[in-house]
Amino acid sequence: MFLLVLGALLLLFCTIDVWYFLRGAKVFFQAIFQPRVADIMAEQSVDGVVLPHDLDYMGHMNNSRYLRECDFARFHHYMRNGLFMASHRLGARMVVGASTIRYRRSLAFREPFEIRTRVIGWDEKAFYLEQRFVSKTDGFISAVMLCRQNVVRCSPEQIIEFVCKTKITCPEFPEDLKHWMNYISASSQALRAESGLEKKEE
Repeated sequence: MFLLVLGALLLLFCTIDVWYFLRGAKVFFQAIFQPRVADIMAEQSVDGVVLPHDLDYMGHMNNSRYLRECDFARFHHYMRNGLFMASHRLGARMVVGASTIRYRRSLAFREPFEIRTRVIGWDEKAFYLEQRFVSKTDGFISAVMLCRQNVVRCSPEQIIEFVCKTKITCPEFPEDLKHWMNYISASSQALRAESGLEKKEE
């Protein structure tokens, strides 16, 4: 019986990213029992530390780990400010449509950090977020990520109005976000032209 259970666990860990789903469940229940953040534009932070399974061959935090940590930080952010539950109740889904990250300084083994996440704007199809990795050793911003979170079967305005019970005016986009949005639009048009598809904004 013991060998059967062991074999089943081994098969499970070999075929599914078990730790990812366990981490997601942990973030979900942590956010549920934390105070609600009423301001959807407010910056929120989550703490982290570089562990052995985060390391690459250079002994630094693996590049792909930054993106993974950002996933959990965004989920925590949406849970705290109500956007996740609102999208669920409206039958909408939020999926990553684009992201870009700039690495400024590597995070070393056992180095504590925090991820600061904030919504910086939205349009008719997506939310735009900025996420910063800030070293708790000296406050240096080690990496900055921009994320376009597409909203399917709904719109950001509807979700915000559902949460805030009123319409909120989107703030003016910062210049770096405008440049990035222009890149996304240009890339989309180029790929559609290359594929022989009609010009259509993604």
